[in-house]
Amino acid sequence: MAAVDDLQFEDFGDAASALAASPDETTISIEDPSETPKHQPGAPRGSRREEDDELLGNDDSDKTELLAGQKKSSPFWTFEYYQTFFDVDTHQVFDRIKGSLLPIPGKNFVRLYIRSNPDLYGPFWICATLVFAIAISGNLSNFFIHLGEKTYHYVPEFRKVSIAATVIYAYAWLVPLALWGFLVWRNSKVMNIVSYSFLEIVCVYGYSLFIYIPTAILWIIPQKAVRWILVMIALGISGSVLAMTFWPAVREDHRRIAVATVVTIVLLHTLLSVGCLAYFFDAPEMDHLSPTASPNQTAATAKSS
Repeated sequence: MAAVDDLQFEDFGDAASALAASPDETTISIEDPSETPKHQPGAPRGSRREEDDELLGNDDSDKTELLAGQKKSSPFWTFEYYQTFFDVDTHQVFDRIKGSLLPIPGKNFVRLYIRSNPDLYGPFWICATLVFAIAISGNLSNFFIHLGEKTYHYVPEFRKVSIAATVIYAYAWLVPLALWGFLVWRNSKVMNIVSYSFLEIVCVYGYSLFIYIPTAILWIIPQKAVRWILVMIALGISGSVLAMTFWPAVREDHRRIAVATVVTIVLLHTLLSVGCLAYFFDAPEMDHLSPTASPNQTAATAKSS
C-alpha cells in the first residue's frame, strides 16, 4: 500500500508564494503560443522579386497545386474533364466582368479573379454575345443610314454573323495560344519570367472583350465621331486590363522584349477594335439598291440629281 500512497498528488500551493519562499531558485515560464509579445521588431521589407511574386500570385501557387492535386483527374475524352472548365457560379462571373470594366492600377487581374478557378464559361458566352451584338448592330446601322432612300431595299446580311464569329473566336483563342507559347519560351531563356497557364490567358482575353458588347450596341448611332469616341473608351479600358495583367509577367525580361511584348498585345487589340468598327459599321454598302432598279435607271437618277 506504500506504493499507492506515493502516487498521490500533492498541492504545491500558489506559484507566487513558492517564488517568494525560494527567491534564489530558477523558474521557467511557459507562455501560451497564441500570445504574442507586445513589442516585436518590424519584418524586413521584401525585395522586388517578392513584390513580383505577390503581384503575380506566386505565393498562392503552392496552395493551388495542392488543391489541384486533391481533385480527381478525368481523361480528356470524358465529359467530366471539360465540365471542370465550366464549374463557375454567377457571382464569380459577375465579379470578373466587374473587374474587367474597372481595372485597378497595381492589381493583377489573374491573381484577383482568375487564378482560384479559371473558367471557359464566361469567355465563351461573352464572345458569343459579342458576335451577335456586332452582326445585329451592323445590320441596324446600315438600315438607319440608308433609311428614306427611294432606291434602298433592306436585305439582312447573315454573312456578318459568320464573319464576326470567325474574327472574334480566332482572336480569343489564337492570340492567347501564341502569347502562352511565347511566355513558355521566354521562361526557358530567363528564369525570372513567370508564365501564365493557357486557360488563365484565355480567361483574361475573354473577359476583356465584355466592354465591346455595350459598345457595339451604341455603334448603331449614325455619327462617326460618337463611334470613334466609344471605341477609344472601350479600347482604353480593355487594353489597360491586358497591359496591367501581362506586364508583371514579362518585365523581368530584357527591356526591349518586355516593351515589345506589351505593345504587340495592345496593337493586336487595337486592330480588332478598329477593324470591327471599320468593316461592320463604316464600310460602304453596295447591296442597298433595289433589285428592280437597273444600272441604266441608277445612272439616270444620278444624272438628274
